[in-house]
Amino acid sequence: MMNRLFASTIGLGLLLLSAFAPAPGKITVYLIGDSTMSIKEVKNYPETGWGMPFVNFFDETVTVDNRAQNGRSTKSFLAENRWQPVASALKAGDYVFIQFGHNDEVPTKKTYTTEAEFKANLVRYVTETRAKKALPVLITPVARRKFDASGQVEGTHNVYSEIVRVTAREQQVPLIDLDRESQALLQQLGVENSRLLFNQLAPGEHPNYPDGKEDNTHFNELGARKMAQIVLADIRTLKLELADRIVHRAAAKTVDPQAR
Repeated sequence: MMNRLFASTIGLGLLLLSAFAPAPGKITVYLIGDSTMSIKEVKNYPETGWGMPFVNFFDETVTVDNRAQNGRSTKSFLAENRWQPVASALKAGDYVFIQFGHNDEVPTKKTYTTEAEFKANLVRYVTETRAKKALPVLITPVARRKFDASGQVEGTHNVYSEIVRVTAREQQVPLIDLDRESQALLQQLGVENSRLLFNQLAPGEHPNYPDGKEDNTHFNELGARKMAQIVLADIRTLKLELADRIVHRAAAKTVDPQAR
């Protein structure tokens, strides 16, 4: 009798403690990267960065601050003073999702970053994020749509994606391998159906692109959402604390029109 009473008392105490446990503090998730992640102007629709649908995945304790910009590399993002405001604003518990490579790897672009510079810049982002007790997450550059003659998807970021992977291992940073995972999705869809994810339009199909558009790098709304969903799944797989803040929406109820 006494044992049952003691157990009941302990159980009630734990229940009361959980009821008055402090709610998770508010945090900010910063996105830094290039055009595949960035917020688009209306004049560019239906082109959509995956950071746009990403904001809808989290509860009210999370603010997603998308600082990604079209055409930026790790080098130009620093040179244009786009990183310093993020680093200054960081607080303990915040996240920084870091995805570059598209513009770093092209020697003909002003944003070109050598392999050594690219790695050093990634390490700087990681180090300065951690200095504020925030949490860096490295992301390999998302795949371009490119297939060979036999219908096999081809990687276009092999060298720079590997630098991200190596840096993540060496710095012990969570890695989202968006390059490999998005390639797998493109392969699953195949040569023709994968077009449905990208900003590809026939002439006259959209007023923003009267002459049409054949873009194998930038996504439309569907493609952006698919990439954001890959990132979301990896947040869960990596067991980041952020996963506990994902919105759990109740399934919609179906109503039988005959039931009155």
